Amino acid sequence: MAEMNQKRIFRYIPLIPVAAILASVLFSPSCANTTEAPKGGPKDTIPPVITRIVPPPGTVDLPVKGTQIAFTFNEYVTVKEPKGIYLSPPQTKSPKFRIKGRSVIVYFEEDLLPNTTYTLDISGAIADNNEGNMFPGFTTVFSTGHTIDSMFVCGTVRNCTDLKPIAGATVLLYKDASDSAVFLKRPFASSRTDAWGYFSVRNIQDTSYRIYALVDANGNNMYDPDEDRIAFLDTAFIPKRVVRDSLPELMKYDPKDTLLCQSRQNDFVLNVFREKPSKQMIVNSKRLSDRSCYITFMAPGARIDSLWFQGYPSSRVITEFNIQEDSLLLWLNVQRRMPDTLNLMVKYHKTDTLGVLKPFTEKVPIYVEGKAPSRTERKKVTHTDTICPLKIVSSPETVEQVGFAIEFDFPPILGYFDSLSLVSVNPRQQEAVEDFTIERDSLNLRRYVITPKNKLMPGYDYKFKVPHRIFQDINGYWNDSTQTKITLPNDESLSTLVLDLRNVGHKYIVDLLDEARKSVLRTYTIEKDTQLLFPYLKAAKYSIRITEDTNRNGIVDSGNLLEHRQPESVIFMTFNGSESINIPERSEIVQEVDFSSLFRN
Repeated sequence: MAEMNQKRIFRYIPLIPVAAILASVLFSPSCANTTEAPKGGPKDTIPPVITRIVPPPGTVDLPVKGTQIAFTFNEYVTVKEPKGIYLSPPQTKSPKFRIKGRSVIVYFEEDLLPNTTYTLDISGAIADNNEGNMFPGFTTVFSTGHTIDSMFVCGTVRNCTDLKPIAGATVLLYKDASDSAVFLKRPFASSRTDAWGYFSVRNIQDTSYRIYALVDANGNNMYDPDEDRIAFLDTAFIPKRVVRDSLPELMKYDPKDTLLCQSRQNDFVLNVFREKPSKQMIVNSKRLSDRSCYITFMAPGARIDSLWFQGYPSSRVITEFNIQEDSLLLWLNVQRRMPDTLNLMVKYHKTDTLGVLKPFTEKVPIYVEGKAPSRTERKKVTHTDTICPLKIVSSPETVEQVGFAIEFDFPPILGYFDSLSLVSVNPRQQEAVEDFTIERDSLNLRRYVITPKNKLMPGYDYKFKVPHRIFQDINGYWNDSTQTKITLPNDESLSTLVLDLRNVGHKYIVDLLDEARKSVLRTYTIEKDTQLLFPYLKAAKYSIRITEDTNRNGIVDSGNLLEHRQPESVIFMTFNGSESINIPERSEIVQEVDFSSLFRN
């Protein structure tokens, strides 16, 4: 019976008045001496229980100097995670602690603020000495003034791209409505999220606030754009709920208790993102080969007026930006021997000391890494050193959607595309020449996409061949012949998912992911009503992510705090209440999706 009582306390301990906790301990059978290892019997799996708090929760008129809070437990404990001891409003220095007997005494190196309500949370910080059973947590409240503030706000913090909850994020409330407050000041009140990304900022004033969430890299409770990720609410709000210990939103639940943890309501859901840097400059460069290198910029959208290598005409430079335009690949289309150091001259818009973008010409020396090869080593040339390297990329599961691709290591400067061939072989081993289209990737000048014109047939083999010496790259080398063979999957156990998309108002990115949301298996970009086909799926659970591509650039864009711009909206489709769809063997599942209701605010 005593064990059952203590298990109940483990689940609901923050809601039970300290006097009731003390009574449950006093009237239960006494335990063995917890300073010694048990002599036998079942392993202790019950977490510590608080028996006394001094001063008691709700104490007012505490001194600003020298205040300390003592938590006494029913057994000897240790502080396993000091960061779990969290004071709100936070101070410059984190709370300190010492252990005395069965008590953890928390004290503060700085004076408290006058006439201020404080909460001190010890969730995820304390474990028993012997077995390491974690104490689920407790939040005590006290004040240096005459009253205790009584309002609270709660919600969930998630990652903006996969919508997974973020544990240990810091939620900050500011009465200062200026945009600069989160950069320069510590908050009026704050809290940390639990394992479910859930937070409650309790015992706050009935007034207007701005709310933010930080993945706070250095733990200073202020926003550092170079290190932290952030979420924010567009408008100020006034809390509407009053603290009552019986509310599920204020309870400390066992994180493994899914039903109870998910039963808590949200006032807000905050989606965390990493801001794009605002300062622009060249931050890195690297020589990749004799004739190739790259440079990277601090911020995306780099504006380059001109660039050239000293001693070479700018017309001989081939460039390729990535889609964010913060990384630039360069090749020097010159066949003579290259020096160990190439001096790249870049005229671009750089951020000056006043934070203003101004034209600036920068010299970037790019060196050969390691020891330069000797004359003897340069004479040791193998066949692979004198060919134009390329590969054919294809997959039986996706060839119908994305075709074949030829990917070069170096930009080709000469190519006889008419010599490429695609041949089908039917089950009777009869060959036929297939027509196809060729298109260079708009984002990668070294990648060409080959798309068959006719529908590919199950049971047929498709041979795509690149003959010998039809491509020459900037090094002056020709390619070896290579080919690949693709056969559409004919495993009868495979399944198909069809998404019937309706009321598509503008551009969206639709991704098929594994259940863990770690790998993108298929991707479509859509702009109108259509049916998306996902064939050849193994029996498993999958997730469907839909991103609203507001600026139509084909990528998921981050937000910006000072511009009050949220990251582009992402949702995961739900199937009978679940955010994953179970695809059984040998099935075709058709799912209708009404886009007019997906992204309603």
